[in-house]
Amino acid sequence: MTLVDELEAAAVPGTAAAPVPYRRRRAIGLVGAFAVLIVLMVLSIMIGSKAIPVSVVWDALFNPSADPDQFAVRDFRLPRTIVGLFVGVALGLAGALIQALIRNPLADPGVLGVHAGSSFAVTVAVGVLGVREARGYMWFAFAGALIVTLLVLALGSTRKGSSPVVMMLAGVCVGAVLGGAREALQLTNPDAFDAMRYWNAGSITGRPLDVVWPILPFFAVALILAFAVSGPLNALALGEDLARAQGVRLGRTRVLAVIALTCLAGGAIAIAGPIGFVGLMVPHVARWIVGPDQRWIFAYSALLAPSLLLVSDILGRVVMRPGEIPVGIITAFVGAPVLVVLVRRKKASGL
Repeated sequence: MTLVDELEAAAVPGTAAAPVPYRRRRAIGLVGAFAVLIVLMVLSIMIGSKAIPVSVVWDALFNPSADPDQFAVRDFRLPRTIVGLFVGVALGLAGALIQALIRNPLADPGVLGVHAGSSFAVTVAVGVLGVREARGYMWFAFAGALIVTLLVLALGSTRKGSSPVVMMLAGVCVGAVLGGAREALQLTNPDAFDAMRYWNAGSITGRPLDVVWPILPFFAVALILAFAVSGPLNALALGEDLARAQGVRLGRTRVLAVIALTCLAGGAIAIAGPIGFVGLMVPHVARWIVGPDQRWIFAYSALLAPSLLLVSDILGRVVMRPGEIPVGIITAFVGAPVLVVLVRRKKASGL
């Protein structure tokens, strides 16, 4: 029996390997998740301070005119939806990656301080160096994510191997320090950060596609790397010694995973600011649906995370219409109670 078969057998107790119908259900579920994402993208374009019919959305995309509603669709709502799509995919995969990498189901880029590192680096770029464009401070976001990730991995290493508990504690401590430093730096130059208040709260409002295009190649590379290491991460879930016995090169796997995590988390923060709970909650949901196979977890996370982000963004537009609540605040309200329910399920809370 192969390693993957053993993992799939764990997902279906009492069987030597996951039966074909079970695999088919997972594939059908993936198609269903994709369909739900498409529906939510359409709703994201339609719903706002003013509801826009589907016919107008269709004309705006395929039969453009000078109609004000079409203008709102093309120049505001469509870019916002696309930004939410890419940011959601990045956050979901980053959470799944970091949970698999350090073998801790409570890990995510926010808890481990990766968000704080990226946010602090962007704050330095904006407040100290005067960088105002995303294509400029995205490099600082990448650097902050990389430095904090390497620092947490180093602090969590022991003579007996990496310790998930120590990594969690190190991430919380590093995140707290950098979060305080970021707040202090923002207080020294409030004018420079006044225009970034929504960014600090985590928002996809008013983000043109010009912000996404420079970061898109990094997302593409990270996507390829994430799925390339999904198989070795399956072996790593059984422990470092067993992973080595399976022929997994742990050093290479960790390096590729860190590169992917840096591109995903750093890119998402550069675009939308620190958005919490998405990377923590979505892999739990995916694991609950498909079991411990990281290949399926990554695939489901890449579809469920943007769905959650778009739902939260739609709620943020509706609950205080005609005003809006940043999506980062909504994900916290939605994510906290749902996560409490999920972690109480044995299949969802274990790796």
